[in-house]
Amino acid sequence: MLKKLFSIAIAFAAMTACGASGASDAGANTDNDTTATMTQATATDTASARVLVKTTKGDFTVLLYGDTPKHRDNFVKLAREGYYDSTLFHRVIKEFMVQAGDPDSKTATAGQRLGSGGPDYTLDAEIVFPKHFHKRGALAAARQGDQVNPMKRSSGSQFYVVTGKRVAPAEMAQMEQYMVNQQMQAVFNNLAASHRDEIMAMQRAGDRAGLKALQDKLIAQTEAEVKAHPVTITEEMKQTYTSIGGTPHLDNAYTVFGEVIEGMEVIDSIEQVATNSDDRPKEDVRILSMQVLK
Repeated sequence: MLKKLFSIAIAFAAMTACGASGASDAGANTDNDTTATMTQATATDTASARVLVKTTKGDFTVLLYGDTPKHRDNFVKLAREGYYDSTLFHRVIKEFMVQAGDPDSKTATAGQRLGSGGPDYTLDAEIVFPKHFHKRGALAAARQGDQVNPMKRSSGSQFYVVTGKRVAPAEMAQMEQYMVNQQMQAVFNNLAASHRDEIMAMQRAGDRAGLKALQDKLIAQTEAEVKAHPVTITEEMKQTYTSIGGTPHLDNAYTVFGEVIEGMEVIDSIEQVATNSDDRPKEDVRILSMQVLK
């Protein structure tokens, strides 16, 4: 597995050097490929915030976590600016999630493919795992896939709310192994990205021995890091996933920055709408406005 990741890392280094963009992730995606960081004019605090979201299907309220401050502040900023007003829930998948936040959806024609819009920045990942996980009702940030986004940076505006499904107890062990594999990939990608210039230089020089030595070094570092900081499925996660459900395969890979605290039935009604082959609702489901609550 790690040898395959090393090949991916080399490809990533080459892509980054050329400034190329790549394919979007197969989970909750966005094609926005800029990597500028949002600048914040005010100091970040640790308080949570609540936002009322009014839609054509009804209203729901989200709690934004205080320990994911960049995502909280960005969401509040965009809500206050009216950025989300008139945008669509452009991607809906039953027993998975509903996704919104693409500004291009405001004026989209019927059947138009959506998911690539957003502001001219992305956000640093704020993955607080296992405290925050993809339980039913979780609010998380969409992003590009790992091959073009190894740092797991979030879209500047697109978000999704988890609907998911209940997980059988026997499946939890398989999910734990999957999460270990995801962790190894993330650690390895980060290490490879930090050696990008070195990888590129050896690739240009055709230094296969040097690439092999670096591969072995990064594999050893990855294994040591994962062993020192193993991912675990907590008892809370097991109980939640087997009772109310969620999408555990996304855990530790996307930033979960809040949750629905009122109006989950509205999310459920959005989840049930008919969709086309691109998972876009055939009948528009629109965000009318957002209000930041005190």
